[in-house]
Amino acid sequence: MISRRRFLQSSAIASSASALSGIASADQVSSNCKPLPAAITGLQSLKDQAQPITAQERSERQEKARNLMQTSGIDAIVLMPGTSLRYFIGVDWWPSERMLAMVLPAKGKAFLVCPAFEQGRAEEQLAKSGLASGADIRVWQEDESPYQRIAQGLHDLGLSSGTIGMEETVRFVFSDSIARAVPQARMVSATPVTAGCRMIKSAHEIALVRLACKAP
Repeated sequence: MISRRRFLQSSAIASSASALSGIASADQVSSNCKPLPAAITGLQSLKDQAQPITAQERSERQEKARNLMQTSGIDAIVLMPGTSLRYFIGVDWWPSERMLAMVLPAKGKAFLVCPAFEQGRAEEQLAKSGLASGADIRVWQEDESPYQRIAQGLHDLGLSSGTIGMEETVRFVFSDSIARAVPQARMVSATPVTAGCRMIKSAHEIALVRLACKAP
């Protein structure tokens, strides 16, 4: 009678042999692949025609946002990783449980709150933001509250009791914690500012959209 150990050993050997057989079959298939159609091989790259958004353009977006804040009665907006943060300051950041946020006031200097161990990467990304010169980066350690950094920054701007616009994709856990840290502030949606900027395209943005439409 075959033992349990011998059975398992035989099964493992059979599985390995099957896998190797599959690899050989894949090699045979790849060697028999047909050439790509001419319509595919003839495609030309468009990347050389795409002109990146500049730091100056991002600065102009921020100024437009400030103007919209003043007309909407919003004293500052809070942006976190996502399309709006990328749009206004060019920072491409993966959302996580560790808070990174930018506060852009209608009047005064914007500031960024980020984990202390990410400060170097944040500074590197800010080089394309229009905020690189003397950027106000407020870091927090693992045993500290990032929401207190937001609260202190708003206090320094005289906005502890101001109207703060929260970007529409900010997760509730963050917006609620900020509201608790700044209890006198009034929290509202930042959509009149963010959408007000993004739905009206500049000539450069229109050119980039048209270029993207050319891609097959």
